[in-house]
Amino acid sequence: MAAISHISTLFLHSPPFPVSAFSRSPNRNRSYLLPPLLSLHPPLESSSRSLPLLRRKSSFPSTHSSSCFRRLIADNNSDNEENSFFSSALDSLLLLCTSFALSFSLFVADVGPASAFVVTPPRKLQSDELATVRLFQENTPSVVYITNLAVKQDAFTLDVLEVPQGSGSGFVWDKDGHVVTNYHVIRGASDLKVTLADQSTYDARIVGFDQDKDVAVLRVEAPKDKLRPIPIGISADLLVGQKVYAIGNPFGLDHTLTTGVISGLRREISSAATGRPIQDVIQTDAAINPGNSGGPLLDSSGNLIGINTAIYSPSGASSGVGFSIPVDTVSGIVDQLVRFGKVTRPILGIKFAPDQSVEQLGVSGVLVLDAPANGPAGKAGLQPTKRDGYGRLILGDIITSVNGRKVTNGSDLYRILDQCKVGDEVIVEVLRGDHKEKIPVTLEPKPDES
Repeated sequence: MAAISHISTLFLHSPPFPVSAFSRSPNRNRSYLLPPLLSLHPPLESSSRSLPLLRRKSSFPSTHSSSCFRRLIADNNSDNEENSFFSSALDSLLLLCTSFALSFSLFVADVGPASAFVVTPPRKLQSDELATVRLFQENTPSVVYITNLAVKQDAFTLDVLEVPQGSGSGFVWDKDGHVVTNYHVIRGASDLKVTLADQSTYDARIVGFDQDKDVAVLRVEAPKDKLRPIPIGISADLLVGQKVYAIGNPFGLDHTLTTGVISGLRREISSAATGRPIQDVIQTDAAINPGNSGGPLLDSSGNLIGINTAIYSPSGASSGVGFSIPVDTVSGIVDQLVRFGKVTRPILGIKFAPDQSVEQLGVSGVLVLDAPANGPAGKAGLQPTKRDGYGRLILGDIITSVNGRKVTNGSDLYRILDQCKVGDEVIVEVLRGDHKEKIPVTLEPKPDES
């Protein structure tokens, strides 16, 4: 207000000048002000002191009346110019205050970089994308990262060190802390670490494993609220072409999702530990790389249908041919390992020759190399391969069928035994010399599992 008073003082002590540049009516002039003055004359009759001067025309000369009239017009014009200047000054001051307030609010307000000026359109996902995102978010807490630690001795200092020798994936089986993975992920480990989805790490102990099917069960002492078991599905009704999803930790990367389809069913691979065949394996083109081993293979509903276990690749990286052990096979193995700590799989108790050696002999079947006397086959009377007194090789029995099912190689024999139980009696047909015999054999568990 002090600034306005100062401006008004300067204006009142200065001679009249044209309308200010701040005026909203720059074309205003004195000829425009005359009609309003005449129209305002009647009210002035009752209140203005100059009224007697205007009414008593006969008391003054005409020249004096004209000068008074011109003076009144000039005074009124001066008042209008003064009011116009005050209005322009107030408008400018208001504009200045508004600009200052806006600038101050932008400096004080907490806004991110360019977030107040850039408008990001909402992201729209397709229905299949939303389903994939939801599947990953719901099943990731069930997938764990497993580190295999081994004890090594330094060659120079002879210090004993515990160093990582491998890693893989796994998944939570139940609320009791059981974790399922591949046997080859934990093979040779002196210590195991399991990292959950929230990055908390726990020591793990081995509950049991099945080398023939490449399955192992671990247990961690983690709070139950941190353990989310994975939904268990079935693999008997799978179809070629249906979508599958693999979650794991390839190359140590945290929780990676790959997608694909089922490329084939009822494939057969050999166990890396024992060479025993694994039947009904699922083939998929979902990328499976080192570190994915032991992770889950899921269907589009998020249910477990297999364990990612192997790939076919000359380079060691994913080439679009991956294999998973079906969940129907895994469920039976895990139940036995959790309950008994072992798998009671039946055996004949023999050692047999490689398939190539039998083919060179021109016969079809499994050649018995050894049949220990305390084993099932030895007790039943099967003959092993041996040498006579002159060093000549005498071939043992050649198994041609079991329970009427033809046996052409070792894989056929394993496949038949996988469908039997410990204590079952099977009829083994053998080729002995130039004739065939049928011998009943009672199956027994492995000696280290009894």
